[in-house]
Amino acid sequence: MTPSRSRTGPPPSSSTQRPSKPTTRSPRFTPIEPRGIRAYYRRASANTAILHHKEALRDWKLVVKNAPNDATAKLRLEQCNKIVKRDAFLKAIEVEDAPSAAEGLDLENMVVDPSYDGVKLGNEMTLEFVEDMIERFKNGKKLARKYVFQIIIAVMELVKNEPTMVEVDVEDGQEITVCGDTHGQYFDLMEIFRLAGKPSEKHMFLFNGDFVDRGSWSTEIALLLYAYKWLYPTKFFLNRGNHETDDMNRMYGFEGECRAKYNERVFKLFSESFSALPLATLIGKKYFVLHGGLFSDDNISLDDVRKLNRFKQRQPGQSGLMMEMLWTDPQTQPGRGPSKRGVGLQFGPDVTKRFCEKNGLEAIIRSHEVRMDGYEVEHDGKCITVFSAPHYCDSTGNKGAFIKIGPEYKLKFTQFDAVPHPDIKPMAYASNGLQGML
Repeated sequence: MTPSRSRTGPPPSSSTQRPSKPTTRSPRFTPIEPRGIRAYYRRASANTAILHHKEALRDWKLVVKNAPNDATAKLRLEQCNKIVKRDAFLKAIEVEDAPSAAEGLDLENMVVDPSYDGVKLGNEMTLEFVEDMIERFKNGKKLARKYVFQIIIAVMELVKNEPTMVEVDVEDGQEITVCGDTHGQYFDLMEIFRLAGKPSEKHMFLFNGDFVDRGSWSTEIALLLYAYKWLYPTKFFLNRGNHETDDMNRMYGFEGECRAKYNERVFKLFSESFSALPLATLIGKKYFVLHGGLFSDDNISLDDVRKLNRFKQRQPGQSGLMMEMLWTDPQTQPGRGPSKRGVGLQFGPDVTKRFCEKNGLEAIIRSHEVRMDGYEVEHDGKCITVFSAPHYCDSTGNKGAFIKIGPEYKLKFTQFDAVPHPDIKPMAYASNGLQGML
């Protein structure tokens, strides 16, 4: 006899029916109005431009869901999704103390192809080699890969031994030329040297970041500036810009250009060397030159910049002193405000005045933004922006400019126009589809 099973709950009635299964309803899809779709599209584009890919991905998904026939949005979604997956992969394999990309390079035994028709490079940089590379690059030729490795490695060792803020005095019979963003516009760099004169022991130069990306001769500019740095290590200076960073290089063309013209290792060496570049230069204790601008905290001083360990992190991240030095912008209103870029902040004339007074400065000189006249004197003369890429990306119509400073520490501005270049579009090596977006 089978034991009876106890029942719980009320006894069944004669008209008992099977309990119906609970129904699960999927959330109703509520379409977004066209105006809202455009807003999401703009925000997705903006987040893509400043490399906030996860945020962009959410918006692209919404746009495509509401506008499934928008081929451009679908392409952006696909590209953004690939980038998010790639970034996750790179983060997963990232090693904190990764070995140098120079490890394993046997330069002594590396052979230069016998067909190479340029000046040979020995163990030291020569003016003859620099002049030859200038002409090679004008004619669309490349350097031997061995020489590329030599140049980057030599300069990496030089800049590693420089302080985070280099301090330069202009002595009698000398001058220093300060240039802003050049962004891979090699033929416009040639115009700078034509108008200003080339670097020498008496003619110092400071390039204030953003040598690379967007323009399609970024390797040529980076290699030439590095060659001059090797030739004149105490007279030729390079500040890091926000485009001397991995994320920007992956999106805006420099990584792709290195791969196309040389190889992946060349990019890795450049990346390593960029992370060693100084972040600022102090000229004559009067002019504080950095790529972006001032800080979120009034208590930051030149001594804090001097003490900053730029080797603690190779990339600037989304906050902190290094990020602010590379990314911030001036504003006309007093105080501080959110950045229009989504990274960093904006600082007003009162912030600049306090910083200059506290540190005994005439002014700060920065770059980082297009100025239609090539330069702009702002904040009652205390904040000067110089931008040296005329007709930026072949579309902006702006002039370029540079600043000369002599022993008397007066600023002399020179404007110049873009010059013709071979028919290669800006961002020819950038991430797929980015050129059409920006």
